Amino acid sequence: MRAVVQRADGASVVVDGETVGAFEGEGLCALVGVTHGDTEEKAAQLARKLWSVRMLADEKSCSDVDAPLLVISQFTLYGDARKGRRPTWNAAAPGDVAEPLVDEVVAQLRAL
Repeated sequence: MRAVVQRADGASVVVDGETVGAFEGEGLCALVGVTHGDTEEKAAQLARKLWSVRMLADEKSCSDVDAPLLVISQFTLYGDARKGRRPTWNAAAPGDVAEPLVDEVVAQLRAL
């Protein structure tokens, strides 16, 4: 699994005009990509890392200040543009494999 994490002062995800996830105030926005060999254990490990990474003000983590964390599935994190002008996403897991693992990251974060 790969994640790109950004500190944000509010974030939201809108799909077909409907807000499916959002937070206000300081928190983290994490784009999460899944590859073929990823497991629920890797999802749990990523969740623990996201919850404890010290990226907020005064080197605090989400766990320190109970800050929100928005997780967004992002297959393009496994894009490969080394050859030619068209990237390939062969390393990205298909949606039916990736979606349950991203959901597991969210479930683990909620448990934390």
